[in-house]
Amino acid sequence: MTIGFMEVLLVKAKGLHETDLFAHMDPYVLLQYKGQERKSRVIHEGGRNPVWNEKFVFRVEYPGSGNQYKLDLKIMDKDVFSADDFVGQATIYVKDLLAEGAENGSAELRPHKYSVVRADQSYCGEIEVGVTFTRKEEEYMDDEIGGWKDSEY
Repeated sequence: MTIGFMEVLLVKAKGLHETDLFAHMDPYVLLQYKGQERKSRVIHEGGRNPVWNEKFVFRVEYPGSGNQYKLDLKIMDKDVFSADDFVGQATIYVKDLLAEGAENGSAELRPHKYSVVRADQSYCGEIEVGVTFTRKEEEYMDDEIGGWKDSEY
């Protein structure tokens, strides 16, 4: 089994479906990978074309448990007086990227545009995301020795 880190570069979105009637929406993204979740910052008045330029890191095991090697991106609209609105989602399948990174030490999917779809699978814009996987080197695989963290004392 290979352990490493998947770094996700959330660049921007374009042409999103506006959910607010009287103002521009305040979009953010929930990034999910195998039980791990990260949240981008909210782009106040970001509207249909928000720009994030944020990086997120996920711990990855390949091959790991289960066979769902997918990164889910859920775009939400932050609301103050009601529940946040679901704008749309995109899914990036990363199995080939992880396999290449496990073999070569690292692999990269340069920033690419992915379709954003609503719950009914209708198109509602695009999101630009880049993904990099870097294998953790063998000699540094365990930060713990015998169940105890290694100490300076």
